[in-house]
Amino acid sequence: MSRHDPWAGILSGPVDGPARMRATYPETAGAPGLAVRHRGSGFTGTVVRWERDGVVLRGASGLERIFLATPGGFDVEGRAVTLARPPAARPPAPAPAVTASGSLAVAGHRARVARAGRILVEGVHDAELVERVWGDDLRVEGVVVERLDGIDGLAGVVQAFGPAAGARLGVLVDHLVPGSKEARLASEVAHPHVLVTGTPFVDVWEAVKPAVVGIPGWPAVPRGEDWKTGVCARLQVDPATMWPRILAAVRSYADLEPPLVGAVERLIDFVTEPSPTSEPTRA
Repeated sequence: MSRHDPWAGILSGPVDGPARMRATYPETAGAPGLAVRHRGSGFTGTVVRWERDGVVLRGASGLERIFLATPGGFDVEGRAVTLARPPAARPPAPAPAVTASGSLAVAGHRARVARAGRILVEGVHDAELVERVWGDDLRVEGVVVERLDGIDGLAGVVQAFGPAAGARLGVLVDHLVPGSKEARLASEVAHPHVLVTGTPFVDVWEAVKPAVVGIPGWPAVPRGEDWKTGVCARLQVDPATMWPRILAAVRSYADLEPPLVGAVERLIDFVTEPSPTSEPTRA
């Protein structure tokens, strides 16, 4: 015969469901450098990296150990947490490509049909240097560079060209300083659709920064002596190899003296300025 237990009740026996709720822990991103303590072993250190099997901690002595990232397995600032892999860092966006002139490169752009306007330069070296630095920009804008082979006949060239609102003419001149022959010739072609710019340098070589070429400075050459010949003699270099050496050393506008950079960019802006009327067709 069973005896009645006066203390027994509906809560004295087992109940449906788990005996207790599973503990939950906040998640903390285990970024490198985070100071943590592994609760199971007491090992204290900083997060070094994550591997396939868990998180690697480095202790004060330099010892590295790997631990599974079990729920609530670590203490961070005295609080039990679950370490989580930090989100993968996004690769940095690629820097926009730029041309040698510093302009943003236009990907996949085909050269524009040549404008009626032109830029004239004194000689082959001027043309090659402008092409090296501004060639991409000129093709995008459809600007053709032509050489004069000297500016003594500049007035006749301008007259034959026939500059107009839709066919502007830009001219780049060396040694454009007050009182020079170049300044006098430039003044003879004053025209609203012609812009003559230039540099104070005797020759376009001098517009390249000396350090770029590997020399301390451009030698002084007395007036009346051919400048390029005098430079090569004083540098003890072969005149036939000096210009290829200079041109190969130029990588961008930063290798050129500011007066040349400013002069060329003014000319490009001038000949590409929109015309109030459509551009005339020119041969």
